[in-house]
Amino acid sequence: MNCPHHIKLFDSQPHSYRDMPVRLAEFGTVYRWEQSGEINGMTRVRGFTQDDAHLFCTPDQVQEELLGCLALVKIIFGTLGMSDYRVRIGLRDTDSAKYTGDPANWDKAEEACRQAASSLGVPFTEEPGEAAFYGPKIDFIIKDVIGREWQLGTVQVDYNLPERFDLSYIGPDNTPHRPVMIHRAPFGSMERFIGCLIEHFAGAFPTWLSPEQVRVLPISENSNEYAQRVVRELKAAGVRASMDEGNERVQAKIKRAAAEKVPYMAVVGPRDAESEKVSVRARGVQKDLGAMAIGEFVTGVQREAAARLAWGEAGTVMTALQG
Repeated sequence: MNCPHHIKLFDSQPHSYRDMPVRLAEFGTVYRWEQSGEINGMTRVRGFTQDDAHLFCTPDQVQEELLGCLALVKIIFGTLGMSDYRVRIGLRDTDSAKYTGDPANWDKAEEACRQAASSLGVPFTEEPGEAAFYGPKIDFIIKDVIGREWQLGTVQVDYNLPERFDLSYIGPDNTPHRPVMIHRAPFGSMERFIGCLIEHFAGAFPTWLSPEQVRVLPISENSNEYAQRVVRELKAAGVRASMDEGNERVQAKIKRAAAEKVPYMAVVGPRDAESEKVSVRARGVQKDLGAMAIGEFVTGVQREAAARLAWGEAGTVMTALQG
């Protein structure tokens, strides 16, 4: 866990109430000794990267900071089209010795989580025993394509660790006060998030998110020079493009690009070179989009990526051009 690191950073210099909230964040590598039978691809690993942040705030700022954290998680899920999730408030189990800290502070933290979760506009459940040992938390539980549930984003309210590490800031009355600590990880584990994201799209990412957005396919070696020019123009416009330089027939190149789920294929031959056009094929049901001028095609891909259009809804170059 990275919490002690950020705590020591906060404690390394004095703070006034005017400084609050103090927000510290990092992409930190953490480790858990998962048993061999529990390890599962990218979704459960022994070493993973956490988008870890810790917000040190005054008690009056807790609610606003919580709402900001939840809004950030919703932006991430909404941008990626991940809507099949539920919200869980993890509470302490009063019969367990696992949890540390003052029960009164636990009550305040749990109530702050309830109020923040109520603002999301989605149903949430309260689950005793799911809290971290130092405080309650709000978890986003997402379903993958086969219905399995994974915890991704999490926000946790913590009155306990600032007490145990004796943290303080100077209040308006010029005396020390105890801050409240909020733990925030909008993605959770980056490895798990990417694993769920790949399954969510079945590898067929929308154009804006696809690692390779366009593959240029010369029909023969004679068209390689023109194909390289098309790739250069695409890359100069910020489009992630490559060229298939294989010696196979163009049908084989199309089949390979389709199997690798590249959003767009630009087939080029002698006639395309003469007219300075590309013959565009789109992944999936759109198929053949016909011949386009190079500039027109580049503009369409740029607009589609910039608008973050969802594939299959508005995600075609033609639609982007019309928009």
